[in-house]
Amino acid sequence: MSLSINKFLKPAIFGAASLLLATAATAADISPAVVFDMGGKFDKSFNQGVYDGVERFKQETGIDYREFEVTNETQREQALRRMAQRGANPVLGVGFAQGPAMEKVAKEFPNTKFTIIDMVVDLPNVQSVVFKEHEGSFLVGALAAMASENAKVGFIGGMDIPLIRRFACGYEQGAKHVNADTEVVQNMTGTTPAAWNDPGRGSELSKGQFDRGVDVIYAAAGGTGVGVYQAAKDAGKMAIGVDSNQNYMQPGTMLTSMLKRVDVAAYNAFKQAMDDSWESGIQVLGLAEAGVGWALDEHNEPMITGEMKDTIDEISAKIVSGDIKVHDYTSDNTCTY
Repeated sequence: MSLSINKFLKPAIFGAASLLLATAATAADISPAVVFDMGGKFDKSFNQGVYDGVERFKQETGIDYREFEVTNETQREQALRRMAQRGANPVLGVGFAQGPAMEKVAKEFPNTKFTIIDMVVDLPNVQSVVFKEHEGSFLVGALAAMASENAKVGFIGGMDIPLIRRFACGYEQGAKHVNADTEVVQNMTGTTPAAWNDPGRGSELSKGQFDRGVDVIYAAAGGTGVGVYQAAKDAGKMAIGVDSNQNYMQPGTMLTSMLKRVDVAAYNAFKQAMDDSWESGIQVLGLAEAGVGWALDEHNEPMITGEMKDTIDEISAKIVSGDIKVHDYTSDNTCTY
């Protein structure tokens, strides 16, 4: 009897072993890499969202990844090329500023898969992931207007580029959607990449807006936002985070955070390559694709009334259905309502 059982068990055991070996071989073919942009992987915002995504991939699969943190503009092309030369595949580039470098390097390594977040590179071996930040910003703009006691809300951007103007425009549209009389005060931190990591300047700009009567500020400025949130706490005002859920940074001060799911984009880039489902081309992620949204958790729940939540849910549904059309600043470099 035992011999008979062994007769049937052995093929099953060998089959399972073969499956494990095949899975291991597939995993071994994946050697992912990520090039973080200025601000670093622990900027508590955009880069860190990407970091969270690739870490999730690592924890779920056991597959490690190479990484590099860009500290000056000249390193982008060098870092991408070095990853490809070392056999990394896929290579993930973080941020619009890596676009020109990735276009050049991807042409040099046509058999390597590249994914870029926040920029479009039109090549057969590049996957471009962009977001409808204006839709998520519309939601937090509406929240800001509902929470404001003075009908004055603020926006502080990082580097003054069309992408950040898209955030600002969506925010202003959302605020004026719920209260047409809302005044939106805007400042940009600077015109160079240093604008992404200047908390002191963020604090200074915030204080200036508070002096003008603003009582809620939305920061789309990377690490500079840390200074905005601290200034809001010190002044007894409110702030709105960006990209990652930043509510935990100043509980009681953070009204919400506009979520830009770069973590999902990063995770998918690696996971799809592993599963052999990775595809080049352009992916555009908005509210309908759960690519953007707003954060509600234990840190800000006491600040969000039922009426506010119901209003945002209604607005979200109308944006998805097309009943509310949020103007995209980058379509014509204007902000209309």
